[in-house]
Amino acid sequence: MAPAQTPSRRDVELDFLAGVGRAVGGAAVFSLPVLMTMEMWSLGASLDRWRLLALVAGLIPLLVGLSRFIGFEETTCWRDDIRDALVAFAVGVVTSAVILSLFGLIEPRMSFDEIMGAIVIESVPASLGAVVAQGQFGKADESDERHAREAGYWAELLFMAAGAIYLCFSVAPTEEVDLISAEMTPFHAIALVLVSLAAMHSVVYVLQYAGQEPVDPEGAGFWSLFARYTVVGYALSLLVCFALMWTFGRFDDLGVEAALRLCVTLGFPAAVGAAFARLIV
Repeated sequence: MAPAQTPSRRDVELDFLAGVGRAVGGAAVFSLPVLMTMEMWSLGASLDRWRLLALVAGLIPLLVGLSRFIGFEETTCWRDDIRDALVAFAVGVVTSAVILSLFGLIEPRMSFDEIMGAIVIESVPASLGAVVAQGQFGKADESDERHAREAGYWAELLFMAAGAIYLCFSVAPTEEVDLISAEMTPFHAIALVLVSLAAMHSVVYVLQYAGQEPVDPEGAGFWSLFARYTVVGYALSLLVCFALMWTFGRFDDLGVEAALRLCVTLGFPAAVGAAFARLIV
């Protein structure tokens, strides 16, 4: 058998450029709903810069973890994953800047602070799209090889967090969430928690959508799966909601009860996103 040929430097560079091209496509697909949301435009300009910095600081480790399993190119070590996470964030920033400019939403008359605020906040979903582009747009054999890498329990939680962020990010800054949560009684809140848990468990472990990898194939019992994945996944979704709402300043001047209702309301789309994480990311 002839020995496998070592890829030339040119081939490696071409593969990397192809990966960046896929990352741009993923960034555009994931970010367009948010880029065309009015609340995000104003939020980027008005958000406290230290909160925006905290959002980016939380995003980078998530991108590194996603790059390990479903990044836009194959990696062999954590140093490559960190590099690709930073590349994905840069792609998200550039893609957001270009699209916002095309829409006329950033102009020379705006201050540098306003422009950067709008670009950075929009780059969150764009970066997620960039880093998971391999799984969405890569070649079939490359995607299969990446997905064949053993993920494990903590990686499954990472995917859930990414799915929760993606689906609820564009909903979190809207006034409709406030209106819905204000109309909810304690009975509605409890019912929504139960429905969120039931929907999450059904999607992941009962319906088994095409393309969704079975979790825990060793045949764990219902309560084991429910406690270790569904309950923990829902708690993680609520944590994502809390972090986003705090970052967006939505808890300012709210009492504990109102803040909890707000998290439970946003927790429903977050739980759905976490449940469909294997299809989304």
